[in-house]
Amino acid sequence: MRIGFGYDVHELKEGESLIIGGIKIEHYKGTIAHSDGDVLIHAICDALLGAANLRDIGFQFPDTKESLKGIDSKILLKETFRLLKLKGYSIGNIDSSIVLQKPKLKDRIPEMQKILAKILELDSEDLSIKATTTEKLGFVGREDGVSAYATVLIEKI
Repeated sequence: MRIGFGYDVHELKEGESLIIGGIKIEHYKGTIAHSDGDVLIHAICDALLGAANLRDIGFQFPDTKESLKGIDSKILLKETFRLLKLKGYSIGNIDSSIVLQKPKLKDRIPEMQKILAKILELDSEDLSIKATTTEKLGFVGREDGVSAYATVLIEKI
């Protein structure tokens, strides 16, 4: 068994799209990113890649690669999962947190779990997604950005 940890952050800007956990969230601000800026998926990818000693999301999917411009992060997650399986690992469970001042995400979490669990061939019970704020402190509290954390357990098949 191996444990991995992932973190991602993106700046928020008015007029951009906000994609988190594979779904579009209606909000007046969205992420600035080379891809679709899905911080939750990026944190999960980093955790999985790190656990399998496959470096990180920036190494596997560099933001200098024009073909990845605007890419749906679910595609990156599918590719990350493929790389994980190629190395002989399966996922035990994932625990993740989204840190965002506004909007509230609690009603959207079940939908995120369903989408991501399907991609990763997991039961939704094995994919925990939590959402929190920073109580108006820091860049998240000022609504300048969004971040996400993920911890994963993988097992050799």
